[in-house]
Amino acid sequence: MASMSKVLGLIFANMHEQTLPELTKARAMASVPFGSKYRLIDFPLSAMVNSGITRVGIITKQNYYSLMNHLGMGSEWDLARKTGGLHILPPYGRENAGMYRGRLEALAGAAQFIHESNAEYVVMADSNVVANIDMRSIVDFHEKNEADITCVYGKVVYPTERALMQTILCVDENDTVYDVLARPAMSGEMNVALNIYVMRRKFLEDLIRESECRSLYSFETDILQHKLHDFKVMGYKYDKYFEIIDSMKTYYKVTMEIKNRDISREVFSMDTPIYTKVRDIAPAKYGIDCSVKSSLVADGCIIDGVVENSVLFRGVKVGKGAVVKDSIVMQNAVIEEKASFINAIADKEVTISKNRTITGSADFPVYISKGGVV
Repeated sequence: MASMSKVLGLIFANMHEQTLPELTKARAMASVPFGSKYRLIDFPLSAMVNSGITRVGIITKQNYYSLMNHLGMGSEWDLARKTGGLHILPPYGRENAGMYRGRLEALAGAAQFIHESNAEYVVMADSNVVANIDMRSIVDFHEKNEADITCVYGKVVYPTERALMQTILCVDENDTVYDVLARPAMSGEMNVALNIYVMRRKFLEDLIRESECRSLYSFETDILQHKLHDFKVMGYKYDKYFEIIDSMKTYYKVTMEIKNRDISREVFSMDTPIYTKVRDIAPAKYGIDCSVKSSLVADGCIIDGVVENSVLFRGVKVGKGAVVKDSIVMQNAVIEEKASFINAIADKEVTISKNRTITGSADFPVYISKGGVV
């Protein structure tokens, strides 16, 4: 069994932002708010820490100020260490590096960090998967099967519109990946890649050097597809709850699902907690005439109206006579008196003025951008 102290974690902060342009216009995918007080990066980062990984690099590209503010020194994840710890890896990390086009070029920019880690294995993950994954079992699977690359996947039933945004793996009864489909026009049951990969460090460094020589940049296309039969590629099936954030529709859907008690207990397990930045502010305040049902309400909220089946982040204010239903309201947003906010998403510091009515649908929630006043 591999020692997790010899495992390096890498998290890609900016992958897949084109699928969620509204929420990633001014922030990295990793720092997209989720579940009343979390950011998306909290899921892969907490999974790594809970699995015993104590050295983690965050590979960034752009719009990462809020991410740095959220992560700080990594204290909430017990990564403020003299040895190992949390490392922010910005672009242009070396003289000949530029803004990367894909995962391989991003890794090339972090090549020195990877080499100096002296790790035996490297676990890579993106920031757009909501799940509580045991990375230790994946590393053990990789070592047991003597694989070159281990890909984590989940079995789902997707329509074509979602499959067109994913990497699909074909896995046989021996857990060997025998085909890889990138953004296929297909529907039905399929094995969707969660973009979590395990490799030996030296193997990964060889891939990086070869890719640089050949000007390759896409890990999924240039390695998993074109070189699949040159390596031993294994598929690790993850059979617990997960969801890939690949559109505003799925972001809304997953946020609504997380209020389900069974799903919430699985994702936010007491045994393997999801850590996040702690803010020392007052608890939520509920007015005498307010009504709150089936909702997640963060600390610092002041509620004098009606909130049903919604998620409210820190510092949200809901005025008297206001109604918030089936909605997501982010930090410091204000729903003024007698306003209605239904099937909608309000980014940070949004104001919905008195007597205004904003209504969307579960399939097409209305989105109000950060700082907007309606």
